[in-house]
Amino acid sequence: MKQKSIVMLSGGLDSATCAAISNDMGFDTFAISFDYGQKHKQELDFAKETAKSLGISKHITAKCDLTVFGGSALTANIKIPKNKPKNEIGKQIPVTYVPARNTIFLSLALAWAETIGCFDIFIGVNNIDCSGYPDCKPEFIESYEKMANIAMSITKDSDKHLKIHTPLINMNKKEIILKGISLGVDYGKTITCYDHKPQGACGVCEACILRLNGFKQAGITDPCRYR
Repeated sequence: MKQKSIVMLSGGLDSATCAAISNDMGFDTFAISFDYGQKHKQELDFAKETAKSLGISKHITAKCDLTVFGGSALTANIKIPKNKPKNEIGKQIPVTYVPARNTIFLSLALAWAETIGCFDIFIGVNNIDCSGYPDCKPEFIESYEKMANIAMSITKDSDKHLKIHTPLINMNKKEIILKGISLGVDYGKTITCYDHKPQGACGVCEACILRLNGFKQAGITDPCRYR
């Protein structure tokens, strides 16, 4: 029987690549997405499509309303930044950072992991081509993993330990895209935009800029539809 993994699947480019990597490593891959009141809720539809295309064993969506706290352009009435120069992205924490988001998401993934007897969680955090979110840093992941192994009941009387996999953390977008394509990821079933509309992605928010630059460097046309 294959060992189970849980992939945190947002519907974006990075998490889709993580799911493909989990499959390639031989895991029986499960996926969890999060409906947290985000403005770009369309990403959840893309997550479903990605899960189907990659043959994910089970895909669930957990609800956790972070709009009650606000504090982010993704969960409150704050304008999403547009047209920021590429060389300025990541120099300071942007207003698209959602307070404690990955702490909350990892906790929900951890709860599911305990329920299904899973010791491997994949998260597509990145420390290279990124907006500089503090909960995407290696030291955050290392600290969370240590805490999780103390908190889990299934590790208490076992020689197994929970591992939080971050296969993309030191990769740039070009490398991530090429890796995903080599594993059969259909990036046309992903969305990265923070301001996605029925007509397509905006192409000028930070997330879109990083994505488009990655495809350009890879010499590949981005299959995402832009308005």
